[in-house]
This record gives sequence, structure tokens and C-alpha cells, in this order.
Amino acid sequence: MSVLPFFTSVRARLRSLPPLLVDTALTVLVMVVELWPFFTRDSPPGTPWHWWGYVVVIASALPLAWRRRMPAVMLLISLIATACYDIVDNVPPQPIWYSGLIAMYTVALHSPRPTRVIMLVATLSGGILLVGSSETALRGIVLFLAAYAIGRASATSRAYAAALEERAATLEHERKVEAERAAERERARIARDMHDILAHAVSLMVVQAEAGPVVVRSNPARAEATFDAIASAGRDAMVQLRRMLSALKDDAGPRAPQPTIGDLARLSDQMAGAGLDVTYSASGRPRPVLPDVEVAAYRVAQEALTNIVKHAGATQADVRLLWQDDMLVISVTDDGRGSDSSFPASGNGLIGIRERAAAFGGSATIGPRPDGPGFQVLVRLPLGVAA
Repeated sequence: MSVLPFFTSVRARLRSLPPLLVDTALTVLVMVVELWPFFTRDSPPGTPWHWWGYVVVIASALPLAWRRRMPAVMLLISLIATACYDIVDNVPPQPIWYSGLIAMYTVALHSPRPTRVIMLVATLSGGILLVGSSETALRGIVLFLAAYAIGRASATSRAYAAALEERAATLEHERKVEAERAAERERARIARDMHDILAHAVSLMVVQAEAGPVVVRSNPARAEATFDAIASAGRDAMVQLRRMLSALKDDAGPRAPQPTIGDLARLSDQMAGAGLDVTYSASGRPRPVLPDVEVAAYRVAQEALTNIVKHAGATQADVRLLWQDDMLVISVTDDGRGSDSSFPASGNGLIGIRERAAAFGGSATIGPRPDGPGFQVLVRLPLGVAA
């Protein structure tokens, strides 16, 4: 095991401990180290070490237990105590006053800038003025400056780590928000698709069912085709709904492909069973497009034809696909009562058509036909490069 990971692990464990427990243990350790000369060095013959030395050592180390709460006050108490150590002669020399160095480190780490500067200047000035030996004064200055520098480096490191953690938390929050937004967009898309599927299938089945009793008596052959159209519309809706619902499951297996532009001809044939003569044509140079564009084109035509069956009272509809250089144009027209107020020009289905076009940066023009009676849905979808 290398040294750096070992110290990193030890530091992480120490930080997980209660701060008061850590500071108390540090206080006891400093007391033991500063009292060590009293037990390892011989006192003058016949004279034990003076009790004053013990008092000063304890007084200088004891404030370390509250170093996080009052760092500047704790440093002053420790420095004043150590300055009184040499009042008596019968005390062992102290190599290093660890309590003062730890106090200076704590001030540099936790105190605001004005307090830090004042305490540093006061400590260095006191060391120069009160210490008799120039060598001892220089050594003390170097040690206290080093303690201050280590405290500032530690503060900078902690601030940087805190900033990284905050940034990571912000990024994680943004990722979750974006995931929720993506899920909402996906749910909205699925809701639109389900609306299109159900509205289309149910409209066909209702129209055929209403016409069934009439054609059963007048035209049995057409009645059989009518029932076949109802069954076909129901099966198609079931297949599409089952595919969409399976996409909502976490354990969904292989998914059936989404409808594409190539399915528009089959959609037109399916509508013919509802008594609507649908003509489908395509012009221009077809080319691969993004799958979402293909699905959008199919759903636009499906919703437009569904509205014609439900509301227009039309007998003929025309679905045209025009491939342009950078645009795919879908036009669905009919010969029904397009200008009649009963036609839901602002219904949920047509709103969905506008939303689909806007989602791809396209446009949708919906209203009466400019060239005659009836209604027109004209949608322009920008072409993207196929993945």
C-alpha cells in the first residue's frame, strides 16, 4: 500500500469523527508531547522541576479543545501562556511549542482575512520583541509562518473541494431535471401517438358500424367488406397500442418498427373501407430521413384523414407527398364542408398536427381550401440526414 492513499484514508476517517472528539484527542497529544521533557530530562540535582512549568504547558494546550469555535482567542491564550514559561528558572527547555503552531494553523484556516493578518503580525512581533536569542526568534518566525502557510493552503484546498462538490451536485441536479424533461417530452409524444391511433381506429369503426345495418340489407357483398374494414382497423390499432405500451415497460423486449412514409399507401387503402375515396401520390426524389420525421409524416396524414371521416362529410380525399430539396411537404385535402363551423379547426387533433410540425422546426397550415370547397392540411417538415 502506497503512502498517499494511506494518508488519504486516514484523513477521511478522521473527518468522519465528531470534531470535539478529534480536538480533545489533539489536546491530550500536545500536552503529552510538551510535558515529555519533564519526564525525560534530569532536573538540577536535588531540585525537581518547578510546578509552574506544568501549569504553563497545560494552560497553553488546553484551549486547543475549542480551537474551531474561537481560533483567535485560543491563539492569544496559548501565546500568553507560553510567554510566561520562563518566569521561573527550574523548568526544562521546550524544543517546539506545538500548541502555538496548531493555534496559528487554526487561525489561518478558519478566521477571516483581517483577523488572520492581525494575529500573524502580533505573533511575529511578539516573537521578535520577547525572545532573547535572535536564533530562537528566527526559528520561531519560520515555524509560525510555515504554520500560517499550511493553514491557508488547507483552506484553499477545502474551498476548492467544496466548489467541486457543489458543481457536481449542480450538474447532477441539472442531469435529473433534463432527464425528467426528456421523460415528459416522451410521455407527451406517446400521448399524441395514442390519441392519433385511437381516434383513427375508433372513427373508422364507428363510421363502418353505422353504415353496417344499411348495407347489410341493400348490398351484402359491401357489408362483408365493411365488417372486414372494422376488424382490420381494430387489429391495426391493437398492434400499434401494444407496441407503444411495451415501450413504457423497463423489461420490454424487441419493439416493432414505427410506421413510416412507406405505410401511407396502406393507410389510404384502409380509409377506402370507410366510404371515403382516398387518392395517394408522391412526387420529387425520395431520400432517407430521420425516423422521427417519417413517423411525424405518417401521424399527420393519419390525423388529417381521421378528421375528414369524423367531421368533413367528404366523399373524396387527396394525400400528396412532395419531396423538395430541404423540405418534405404533406398535403391532405378533401371535398367536404371545410368552411362549416362544425368542423373542429382548432381541435386536439389539429393542435397535435401543429405541435408535431413545430417540434421539427416546420410549419402547419390548416384551413379551407383556396382552390375550391373543402378543407386542407398542409404541413412542411425540414429534412434531416438519416442516422
